[in-house]
Amino acid sequence: MTTRIAAWALGAAAAATAGAAGAHHAFTAQYDSEQPVAVTGVVVKIEWLNPHAYFFVDVADEDGEVVTWAAEMGSPVVLMRQGWTRDSMKIGDEVAVEGIRARDGSPALNARSVVLTRTGQQLFTRSAAEERSVDAESAR
Repeated sequence: MTTRIAAWALGAAAAATAGAAGAHHAFTAQYDSEQPVAVTGVVVKIEWLNPHAYFFVDVADEDGEVVTWAAEMGSPVVLMRQGWTRDSMKIGDEVAVEGIRARDGSPALNARSVVLTRTGQQLFTRSAAEERSVDAESAR
């Protein structure tokens, strides 16, 4: 009886852990490293959430229509280690963003570089370790 309970508990714990591990996506599942993209627009929303921070930028397309792009960055903890604060980027700031476009063609990207256009200040660049990690995952 005790063995059955222990086996059941172990199985339940393994199932719970597998779900949590699968919730964090692989870079190549969501982004296409063969599709670099650059957009410039006005920040309309910022989300400091785990496991990734996001910001949203209104960008005028070729026809003058405004499209909201979602930009994914690293975790808030990693960003803070790189010198970011919650005030580094504000709603209303115009930013130039370079990154890798979403595989599904939606207006979403994984940011590699973020620059405040007003001042030219570089807010974000991936660390060399992050670049190697992304490159290694892309090569799989």
